[in-house]
Amino acid sequence: MPSRGSRKSRRRRLAPSARDMAAAAPFNIVLATDSYKVTHYKQYPPNTTTVYSYFECRGGKLNGAVDGEVKFGEVVVFGLQYTLRKYFAGHVVSRKKIEDAKEFYLKHFGQPIFNEAGWMHILEKHDGKLPLRIKAVPEGTVVPVGNVLFTVENTDPACFWLTSWVETLLVQAWYPITVATNSRKQKEYLAVYLQETAGSLKGLEFKLHDFGYRGVSSHESAGIGGAAHLINFCGTDTMAANLFANEYYGSPMAGFSIPASEHSNITAWGKEKESDAFRYILEEFPELPVSIVSDSYDIINACEHIWGEELHDFVKSTRTAAAPLIIRPDSGDPVVMVLKVLNILGEKFGTTTNERGFKVLPPYLRVIQGDGIGTHTLVKVLRALHRERWSVENVAFGAGGAILQRVNRDILNCSFKCSYAEIAGQGINVYKNPVTDPGKASKRGRLSLHRTPDGSFHTVQEGRGDPNTDVLVTVFENGVLMSDYQFEDVRQRAALSDTEMERLRESERQRVWEVQDGEGNAA
Repeated sequence: MPSRGSRKSRRRRLAPSARDMAAAAPFNIVLATDSYKVTHYKQYPPNTTTVYSYFECRGGKLNGAVDGEVKFGEVVVFGLQYTLRKYFAGHVVSRKKIEDAKEFYLKHFGQPIFNEAGWMHILEKHDGKLPLRIKAVPEGTVVPVGNVLFTVENTDPACFWLTSWVETLLVQAWYPITVATNSRKQKEYLAVYLQETAGSLKGLEFKLHDFGYRGVSSHESAGIGGAAHLINFCGTDTMAANLFANEYYGSPMAGFSIPASEHSNITAWGKEKESDAFRYILEEFPELPVSIVSDSYDIINACEHIWGEELHDFVKSTRTAAAPLIIRPDSGDPVVMVLKVLNILGEKFGTTTNERGFKVLPPYLRVIQGDGIGTHTLVKVLRALHRERWSVENVAFGAGGAILQRVNRDILNCSFKCSYAEIAGQGINVYKNPVTDPGKASKRGRLSLHRTPDGSFHTVQEGRGDPNTDVLVTVFENGVLMSDYQFEDVRQRAALSDTEMERLRESERQRVWEVQDGEGNAA
């Protein structure tokens, strides 16, 4: 029988810890801000009644090795609805949350500086709903950098401090916006090269598959970032992305996948039975596309001798255009390996030349490169394919941490700034203009976003815009979510335009294609 000591030990283990209790507690908006903002209600000028702020992406670039940089001239707006639906909508303030925050901040600061009266006002006058108005660009809209994307202001004069309080959560929109923007940039390159080498955009939506679930910081990041990628593509192995798109944007199924192997499936058979592993997996999925990782031991041997000889006739007789074998190299320099694998498979299975003059493998055989793919590497591979006269229709790509995790707020220079306030009944245009960094100068006054005659956008400052043509719409007001964007609508707004593709096509023609035609290699 267990001793008394062991029973006590067991009881201690079963008792909930402080960490367990905190994890089970509901989200508390009264604790969801940067520490210093807790004190800001004491720092605005006396008699302040309105604080109005805005969010923008000032412009950015990815540093890298493709002609130095990949620059972003526009951004894809996405993700605000998630934050508003999950954290802002409804009765989000309660007496217990205020009491918990009061106790926490007393320990945190060492003195009672928490704005308990302000939060009690929200609870008692607004029934725990946030007295805020948020106007934003419809999600999925592609907006040039340097424009207002959403604005925030308090609707109760007593809650002027609330605008600044919610900045912390709202600025996290940088993440889905940056992922969606970077993903769309890769789509732009894929579209241009697919059109150039295949003569159509067939299959574009499955050219960049999301493998990033395990490569991000959390399940939540996988959902947010994965859904941002799915604005532009339809292929994903990040299940969290589908769940996110369904819960927050009403999509029954935003992304799709196919059977695929990993190294454990292959190596469990042993090196001597690698061929048996390949055959067995294909036999298990006779009517579906199947991706098989082929570099567990020697990718060259696998392509030349296993796929190209031992299983050549089996592949040729059993696979179809609807259920192709997709060979996946997963190591080495992506540019080198994609071309090497294509060349070997071309020798073993033959090729045809399409109407654009580029080589194409038989329709039952394709390649996916899922290792080392980021924006710069993708562009390098696409340029190499063009140089070696291989059509992009032969290849798909997979991206892991590079698409969902290798991003930060500075890539697009996302910022949230106060631009207008009302103090003692007088409206004041607020701005910053640091002499040490003119690029951080902020906008002034109430802002509106308007379309230009060519279909682009420009921001009008100081309240001078026509409200009848303002693109910003009210998406949240006094605790109520005013919009309900559906995922397919977001996708349609983010679709590539012919103008964008032509601009990039002309850039690549002058920078790369003419050099290739004239000298036989890329710049």
